[in-house]
Amino acid sequence: MARIAKLGGEGLEVPAVGLGCMGMSDFYGASDRAANLKVLDHAYEIGCTFWDTSDMYGPFTNEQLVGEALRGRRDGVTLATKFGVSRGENGEWFGIKGDAAYVRACCDASLQRLGTDHIDLYYQHRVDPDTPIEETVGALAELVQAGKVRFIGLSEAEPEIIERAHRVHPISAVQTEYSLWSRDVEAAVLPTLRQLGIGFVAYSPLGRGFLTGQIRSRADLRSDDWRLENPRFSEEALAANLALVEEIEKLAAEKQIAPAQLALAWVLAQGEDIATIPGTRRIERLEQNVAAAAIALSDGDVARLSKLADLGVVGARY
Repeated sequence: MARIAKLGGEGLEVPAVGLGCMGMSDFYGASDRAANLKVLDHAYEIGCTFWDTSDMYGPFTNEQLVGEALRGRRDGVTLATKFGVSRGENGEWFGIKGDAAYVRACCDASLQRLGTDHIDLYYQHRVDPDTPIEETVGALAELVQAGKVRFIGLSEAEPEIIERAHRVHPISAVQTEYSLWSRDVEAAVLPTLRQLGIGFVAYSPLGRGFLTGQIRSRADLRSDDWRLENPRFSEEALAANLALVEEIEKLAAEKQIAPAQLALAWVLAQGEDIATIPGTRRIERLEQNVAAAAIALSDGDVARLSKLADLGVVGARY
């Protein structure tokens, strides 16, 4: 049986290793639609049934892709999508939005693209600084009451915002970057979530692919890969951050597993209230990631990996 993560809210239990679908449509260069559908088909077959998308990926085309893969199997997938980062049909960026009318319109548009009558977990992708969180969550609560959404979440939200949101309507999950090279959430976000009984979903648990050991220099990235603009993927940062990867590779070799599996297993070892959504466009990587849920790390392994934070990480997350 696949390992299950228990998020907040009665009945919201998901495979601890889900699938982030963003890279199938945006940010990591061109991809093949037919190949992506095969990955989604295989994910369903092997029990990787927690799928994460957003209206802004593509934009809009990722939800359409996921919607196609959902046909005939909707009840077997826990579907998460997001609103809040406003984009145009040609990829234009219109800023962050969270007013009630926008929330309702985005939900209806996502339901149509996804070909479903409900979203299992609906996140605010980024908090709108110009709209009170109470208004945004109030609109989400109405969607729950209408049966269009089952559970609601926030992405990249600070503790004070999370607490205010949770007072309006129960927040079931908060999604933020979390991995061996992005541990900011440990200071205040995770403690807040656990105090309130809210689950956590780690995006980029493989450090945007860096912790797999497959990226040694900028030459390993395609020219249209957004990571070339990311501070942690500058030549200087990559050279410095390889020290972290090399230590992961050493322990992974000792345990006869892939570095990616070790990095995922470390995140999952942080609690049963944590799910991960690594992204991939390759079936072999998908299988490798899902298998990581069965890897049990000893307390010594976890401590050894956690100590890698002492090496430091060069470059901001964005």
